[in-house]
Amino acid sequence: MEHLIQHFRKDEQTFIEKVIGWQREVEDRFAPKLTDFLDPRERFIVTSIVGQNNELSVQSFGGFDDAERQRLYICPNYFQPLENDFEISFFAVNYPSRFVQLKHPDVLGALLSLGIGRSKFGDIRIEGDVIQFAVAKEVQDYVYVNLNSIGKSKVKLEQINFNQLVKIEEEWFDNTYTVSSMRLDVIIATVLNFSRQKSQSLIKAGKVKVNWTVREDTSFEVQEGDILSVRGFGRLKVMMSEGRTKKDKIRLQIGRLEKK
Repeated sequence: MEHLIQHFRKDEQTFIEKVIGWQREVEDRFAPKLTDFLDPRERFIVTSIVGQNNELSVQSFGGFDDAERQRLYICPNYFQPLENDFEISFFAVNYPSRFVQLKHPDVLGALLSLGIGRSKFGDIRIEGDVIQFAVAKEVQDYVYVNLNSIGKSKVKLEQINFNQLVKIEEEWFDNTYTVSSMRLDVIIATVLNFSRQKSQSLIKAGKVKVNWTVREDTSFEVQEGDILSVRGFGRLKVMMSEGRTKKDKIRLQIGRLEKK
């Protein structure tokens, strides 16, 4: 296990051990394992570990197009799961949209207030006055009965089918940047054209996330594949390193997420 852990961050060790447990469970029972909803970084870790076993495969599904949070199906490689095997339900939120404007944090806060962990919920999509979200089927009844309000607004849930999900078109626009190091403050300052001081202020104020985890250490080392969220300035993804310049600076391909 040590040779696996050394390739990831120290604070990811607990999750890595959990993934290794899932892999062993599938290997021993030769039966599939369905995970909770995982973010892209967690899915990368799962596929990196399980992918070393040629007899196993990892399939993913989150319902929405390009879903950020998806459930994974770890199974023998001869097995091809169907959408129903991922056991995901979808709800639309009916609320007085003429009088109330609900945002993503409002919906997420209401869901978490039910006492269910974030891992049981998939993406929350808001397009105009349409609000939809994905939930693990094993908790759908509890959510349906108990989610009666979001913020100060009364709501009513309506279960919907996969073909009723809203489509939000988003696209990553990438560019090449030259940075002196892989420090979090350096990359944010470079890509967003900030001063280092402003970049550091945002990080120390808890307004920057790396792979959905708040990072307040300005010297935090960013890696390829990391997704950075800067509150008020959108989302960035470190696509790949293109090597070093003659002055020994790092050339990075970094994407910015934009709605079409």
